[in-house]
Amino acid sequence: MAAKNGEKLSLVPNKQKQQKKKREKAKDNGDYLKNLGQQLLTSRAHINNLPILLTYITPNSPPQHALESLLSLQSFFTPLLPQLSSSSANSANQEPDPEIVYLTWLRSKFDDFVRCLVDILVSPQSEDALREILLDAVMEFVKVGNAGKFHSAIYHKLLRAIIHSELGAEDIVLVLLASKYFTYIDVCYFTYISLEKLVRTLEAKEDGNASLDAEKKIQSKTSMELSIHKMKFLLSRIPQLEALEENLQMWNGLGLFAEKDNKQETIAVKDKNTKKSQKSGDKVLSSRSIAKKMKLKLTKAWLSFLRLPLPLSVYKEVLVALHQSVIPYISNPIMLCDFLTQSYDIGGVVSVMALSSLYVLMTEHGLEYPNFYDKLYALLEPAIFIAKHRAKFFQLLDSSLKSSLLPAYLAAAFCKKLSRLTLFVPPSGAIVIVALVNNLLQKHPSISCLVHQERDTGETPVGEKRKQGIDHFKNEEMDPKKTNAIRSSLWEMDTLRHHYCAPVSRFAVSLANDLAVSARVPEISVIDLSSGSYGTIFNDEMKRRVKQVAGAFYNATPTSLFSESDFPGWEFKFTANGSEPHEESAKRQRTVGVEA
Repeated sequence: MAAKNGEKLSLVPNKQKQQKKKREKAKDNGDYLKNLGQQLLTSRAHINNLPILLTYITPNSPPQHALESLLSLQSFFTPLLPQLSSSSANSANQEPDPEIVYLTWLRSKFDDFVRCLVDILVSPQSEDALREILLDAVMEFVKVGNAGKFHSAIYHKLLRAIIHSELGAEDIVLVLLASKYFTYIDVCYFTYISLEKLVRTLEAKEDGNASLDAEKKIQSKTSMELSIHKMKFLLSRIPQLEALEENLQMWNGLGLFAEKDNKQETIAVKDKNTKKSQKSGDKVLSSRSIAKKMKLKLTKAWLSFLRLPLPLSVYKEVLVALHQSVIPYISNPIMLCDFLTQSYDIGGVVSVMALSSLYVLMTEHGLEYPNFYDKLYALLEPAIFIAKHRAKFFQLLDSSLKSSLLPAYLAAAFCKKLSRLTLFVPPSGAIVIVALVNNLLQKHPSISCLVHQERDTGETPVGEKRKQGIDHFKNEEMDPKKTNAIRSSLWEMDTLRHHYCAPVSRFAVSLANDLAVSARVPEISVIDLSSGSYGTIFNDEMKRRVKQVAGAFYNATPTSLFSESDFPGWEFKFTANGSEPHEESAKRQRTVGVEA
């Protein structure tokens, strides 16, 4: 037992020795890599150190080793890049030159170096600090890797690796790329180009998934949805064209927007690193020409992206931002009409989100959509008054119904449909409806007959008696032409005068008073009321100063729950014991039967 205990005690110093050896080995590796890098930078005789340093740039390598190798190889390759780009063109010579062979070999090692950097960059195992350094290194190669010009091939490899990787939709690499480099117009330009190419690869991948089994199809669909999320993130983070035009900075100002005509208006490009303007030989096209090129690339990228099978979350985000972020900057907005009309035909909240962009195309770009008002009428459901984007919908609804060219039957149908919804919607929705109905009646005097219409204005068939008090409005009918709204009346609006919510009843009474005045009253702004809720109504009531408060609900104590005036034609008679007469007779019959 003593020997065994002694053996156990001897394991502790052995373990410490092993850990000490590992630390010394790691330190030696750091010094070893530093020496390899210094030798590589000093003399060409140590060129074989290059493949050794490349072996340490892997996702499994310690971060300090990968960083030390990166610094050495980046210092080695950066001054050689202009020679490496020109060597590929001369490599096809029949008589091999040793110098060209050497440069060609270096070019292949540089490609391996970039590939290793990208692999670590998109690896979830890598540390965030190291990935930020690697991103800056790759973008430096993008800046000068093509004989001093923008290297679009390296940038496309970077974006392709990010899109097809397992990184999340808002990973730090995507955030850093957008925040640090999307302020440069040439980076945004090539981002549009690369994303368009990546969309084509995703479409080809989707077509090839038809032959896969069910499990692989699910995995492929999940991977594609993640890629779509990342593409949407990049597209939405590119600044608007006005912001890029105001600050025409380029990551590399050589060759992208080169001047072709000496007479063309030119401007100097500011270099952020040198804080100086380029010389006269490095001028670029005018801002108008640059904007035209950017619009073409933006158009192709977005149209390609919208062809993908977008997940529902991405689909909604796109519809919400399309009328502000895309339509004003696209070369021909009418090209979005197919996507928007299909979205508008889906119904529900998707149609509400597509309404903003579709309205812009109709009012500003001459789009003709005959079924617009039919689809808009179908959206009038109680659920729309609790939807997230109801405020924008009500504003567009009010704007769409203000046209003086709107037929009377259509205006009456919308007016009656909104009035009927007051019976089902919350108080905040009823207030919005009162404003919409008021604007409709003010803008379309031809439907003022709906305010107080007691008689049936239609013709009664022969042999059929005229029915009084019948509402001819067909609430379930989806076609506004067939609703018979013009033969109805707005009796629902009259019921709001007795609404349980005081703000609704006051607003309805004010509407009735305005309609009683023959003079035209101003329209009500729906914007101020469209985002209301129970909370806003309660807060407004708490701030309201009440001058007079009723002491009791009744002047005299009531003797019954209902009065006979509430039910004309009915009589409520009670016996001495409080039961109704038919109940008393039934009791008497049962008693007689028992005695018999």
